[in-house]
Amino acid sequence: MDKLKQFFDIKFWKFILVGIINTIIGMGLQFVFYNVFGWDKYDWGVILASFLGNFIGSVVSFFLNKHFTFKNKEKGWKPVFRFALNILVCYTIAYVLVSPLVTWICTANGWTMFGWTVEKFAGNAALAVGACTFVACNYIGQRFFAFREKK
Repeated sequence: MDKLKQFFDIKFWKFILVGIINTIIGMGLQFVFYNVFGWDKYDWGVILASFLGNFIGSVVSFFLNKHFTFKNKEKGWKPVFRFALNILVCYTIAYVLVSPLVTWICTANGWTMFGWTVEKFAGNAALAVGACTFVACNYIGQRFFAFREKK
C-alpha cells in the first residue's frame, strides 16, 4: 500500500494538472491553426495543425514537468533526449500496439453503442484507450526515466 501511495503522490497530481494545461494549449492551437489561419482549405491542414499543436504542447509539457512536477535540475540535452524518447515509446505503445488491438477486438466482436457503426465505435474506443495508455506510460516514463531523481 505504501508503494501505491508513493506512486500516486503530489507529483502524480502535478503531472495531471500539467497534462490538462498542455492539452488545452496544444489542442487550442490545433483549432486556431486549422480554423483561424485558414488551413481548413488545404489537404495538409489537419496534419500540419495537429503536428504543430502537439509539438508546442510537448514543449510546454517538457518545461512544466521538468521544473514544476519533477523539479529536475539536470542541464544539457540529456533530459530533452530522454523526454523525446519517452514520448516516442509511449506513442508507439499506445497508438501502434494498443489502439489497433482495441480496434480489432471491437470489430471482431461487433461491439457498438450510441447508434454508431461498429467501425466508428471501434475507432473512438481505440482513441480513448490509446489516450489513457499514453498518459499512463508517459507518467511512468517521465517520472522514472526522463526526469528521474538522482540517488
